[in-house]
Formats: sequence, C-alpha cells, structure tokens
Amino acid sequence: MYTLTSTKKLENGVEMPRFGLGVYKMTNPEEAYMSMEKALATGYIAIDTAAFYNNEEQVGEAIRNSSKKRDELFITSKVWNTDQGYDETLRAFEKTLNKLQFDYVDLYLTHWPVTDKFTETYRAIERLYDEKLIRATGVSNHEPHHLEQLLAKANIKPMVNQIELHPYLTQTENRAFAQKHNIAITSWSPLGRGKVLGDETIARIGEKYNKSTAQTIIRWHLQNDLIVIPKSVTPHRIEENAKVFDFELTKEEMAVIDALHRDERFGSHPDNF
Repeated sequence: MYTLTSTKKLENGVEMPRFGLGVYKMTNPEEAYMSMEKALATGYIAIDTAAFYNNEEQVGEAIRNSSKKRDELFITSKVWNTDQGYDETLRAFEKTLNKLQFDYVDLYLTHWPVTDKFTETYRAIERLYDEKLIRATGVSNHEPHHLEQLLAKANIKPMVNQIELHPYLTQTENRAFAQKHNIAITSWSPLGRGKVLGDETIARIGEKYNKSTAQTIIRWHLQNDLIVIPKSVTPHRIEENAKVFDFELTKEEMAVIDALHRDERFGSHPDNF
C-alpha cells in the first residue's frame, strides 16, 4: 500500500517520490510560496518546477523555511525551449541553481523536444549528471520516436519522461515504451486541467469510497505505477489531494477509468508545440 512518501526506484537506484506538487502557472510569488509552504507542511516531499514557471526562487525559499532537510526532498526542474542546445542548457541550469540556491537538483528535464536541439540538450543533462549536479536525468513531452533518437546516442538513458496523462489521455503507447526501457512516467496535468473533474463515471466510483473525483483520479495514476504531480493553490485542495492513501480501486474500477480514454489533449502535442 502506498503512502504520501512512497517512492519509485529509477534506473540508477535513486528513489523518486510517487506523489508531489506541480507548480505550473503559480506566477504570483506570494501565492506560489504559500502553496509550497502548505504542501511541505502537509507532508509532500516532492516539488516539480521549471525555469518557464518563473517560481524557482519561491521553491528554494519554501524549502529553506520548512522543517524538512534538503536531502529529504525531491526537486525537479526543466530547461526551457529557448535555452536548449548543449552550452545553452549548461548555462540555463546554472541560473536554475542560483534561483533555487541549491547545490544540486534531484531531476532535470528537457521541457519539450525542440527540433535539432533536444539531443544536444540531453547531452548537456548527461554532463550535469556526470558532474553530480543532478541525481537523475530525464525529459518531458517526448514521444517514443524522440526517445529512440536519444537512446541511440545516450551514454545514460533518460530515467524519467514527464507527459500529459489523465483518464482522457491514457498514453498506452508511450507507457509501454517507457516500461520496456525502464523509464519512469510522470503525469503532468493529471486531472486534465480540471476538465476531467466533471466526469460522472469517476465521480460515482469515488462516492463508493467517500472520495472526490480528484482523489479518485490521483489514486488511478498511482495504481497505474505513474508518478503524479497535482497542482493546486487552494490550501484545502492541497491537503485533499494528499488523502489518497487510505483506499484502493478494484481492478474493475481501474479498467472502467482506463476505458474513458478519448485521446483528448489539453496541452500541445509534442510533435506540434
């Protein structure tokens, strides 16, 4: 049975939390800081940020002011599209470290597969790993054909791929590829940017356990062996999202939610972003 601090072992043996706080669109510094502070106080041990989110400073500040030690937490950041390429990525990472005021980042990702640049970007991420500035390597929004290009050249294969994934976009092909190559999948927009919360089928399943639709969806991600990073700036939702470890969906219920797939994206397609 999973708990709030359960981890998934990555290819290199690093333990990555299965549950964390996503902080996309938290652009108001005060609101972002309060959300992170609340999450850490609630017991979250992972925060997923990015240069593009413009809130890395708040992540660093919230962690320094929390009761948790840096090595008890898992912090992910990403290199933005306009900073991709080998040297550019190394420079962008330095800026990220300065904003966070950390010595290292746990996981660093290529944000999107920028044509003609993403292989060089990943080569820089490998160097950061070799220099022990990051504990794990990864990518975001990469399709299997992007990953095949990386795997053909990489000395260290990506350990994580973060992709849009929710009950309306179950990503079975990408997940199968990841499983074959021992790449962990993180679900971004795990609630479908809120669009899946009105689903009556999921709501009915949740009622059986006295759980909200959001809690039921988060549980579905966890039971599918997916790392999940729901985002909220609302204190009671930050708490509610974490209360998903006291119930378990049946195989039949999992299958019912799996069957809601309609190949519907709320973000861009990685081949056309």
